[in-house]
Amino acid sequence: MTDRAPLARTLHLPFAQVLERVPVALKTEGFGVLTTIDVKATLKARLDKDIAPYTILGACNPTMAHQAITLDPTIGVHLPCNVVVRELPDGGVEVRSIDPLQTIASSGRQELAGIADQVRAMLARVIAAV
Repeated sequence: MTDRAPLARTLHLPFAQVLERVPVALKTEGFGVLTTIDVKATLKARLDKDIAPYTILGACNPTMAHQAITLDPTIGVHLPCNVVVRELPDGGVEVRSIDPLQTIASSGRQELAGIADQVRAMLARVIAAV
């Protein structure tokens, strides 16, 4: 049964504190952070545009990724699971995760639904724990 817990949460803490909490919460569910993209810094450097703090973390649970790649070697286009941490105009900080069920649905490979369901539940627990 699919865990339909939210994959987004707003916290009223400093951005840096929330950003530190996310990898810790991911680790409790077996995820590691493969990539960290500081979108704010990138847009400033490349376009000289200023935006609120915005970071994309590319998270991967190796066990789940291995299962998915074994079933469908092309699934890598949908990996890793992105988790966004962004500062909101009101000063809150949103943590939002990709929904693996939607990603897998777009792949058209129904045999991956069980894995996506498990990963979604794991990410929901991460979001709740941040």
